[in-house]
Amino acid sequence: MKYIASALCVVLTALVFPVSSHGQEQAPLRLAIARLTHGHVNWIFNRPGKSDIDVVGIYEPDAGLRERFIERYDLSPSLFFEDMEEMLEEAVPEAVAAFGSIAEHIEVVEAAAPRGIHVMVEKPLAFAIEDARRMRTLAEQHAIHLITNYETTWYPSMYAAREAIADSALGAIRKMVIRDGHPGPAEIGVSDEFLEWLTDPAYNGAGALIDFGCYGANLATWLMDGAAPQTVTAVTQQIKPDIYPDVDDEATILLTWPHAQAIIQASWNWPFNRKDMHVYGRTGYLFAPHGTELRIRQAGDAEEQVRLLEQRPAPLDDAFSYLAAVVRGEVQVSDTDLSSLKNNVTVVRILDAARESARTGRTVVFE
Repeated sequence: MKYIASALCVVLTALVFPVSSHGQEQAPLRLAIARLTHGHVNWIFNRPGKSDIDVVGIYEPDAGLRERFIERYDLSPSLFFEDMEEMLEEAVPEAVAAFGSIAEHIEVVEAAAPRGIHVMVEKPLAFAIEDARRMRTLAEQHAIHLITNYETTWYPSMYAAREAIADSALGAIRKMVIRDGHPGPAEIGVSDEFLEWLTDPAYNGAGALIDFGCYGANLATWLMDGAAPQTVTAVTQQIKPDIYPDVDDEATILLTWPHAQAIIQASWNWPFNRKDMHVYGRTGYLFAPHGTELRIRQAGDAEEQVRLLEQRPAPLDDAFSYLAAVVRGEVQVSDTDLSSLKNNVTVVRILDAARESARTGRTVVFE
């Protein structure tokens, strides 16, 4: 069955338009969705009080998955398309958010960029550096924004950590230890569609190494002001081969710079969900245990100083608000930003090297 969207499609936002910094009302961003197989797609339908985007089209060839989302979120069937090119032509979005497998990101950019449609992908940008470079070329050639979304980008603790480092609270960075993951996608009950591609190296590139190693690569690159590491060394394991026979479920990635290193621990074996970061400097350390807390201890301190943090102000608190603000020109993306194309091409370079290091047992040296 083929669904055709119209200008009268069901609006997923309130009728009140957001107001720009200049006091003018802004129409919601016309946003399309490419695939529904990534579990993070549910975020877009669970944004109470937000009126900055209007979903105008959804590309999803799986009929059963379409029907589940129609029922779950009371969506109009007219929003859905079985063909991405047709959706982009008929729905006329300003931007598209990719919620399929990592391998499919390049297909979205190849379809959207020549039409001048901006793109946001879920982390990481890609897992093969050739794909990342092709995507960068398309984005630059067609002058579109191509940004990557990570959950940790919206954590105020990450920015408080960076500010503390910039203020010399720790001295020069010597070591970063970044831990991300959960008990495993099967164990936490992700959807069948999500689990299928997460555990297929053709679509995810690897297992935990890609799924959660990308967070550490993104944050470490950011904290090092965009500088790529000199070396990448990775070790992976299949601790649960009966559950994940084709991909790793445990990965450790070591990155080195001339005077610092990052240890990225990506795992589908943690006893609980975690996204936390330690940064050690010459004269102190900090620990961000979650999104709204930062602990700092400097030389001479008897104990840690604990800071409880407020959420970041809109539109810097939400991926979709951020995308709308970027497209509207209200927010400028610098090369060193967590979402930036430059940062995330470096992330893919790291992940690609980590896969090679884990495969060969050798350190990869960047030129």
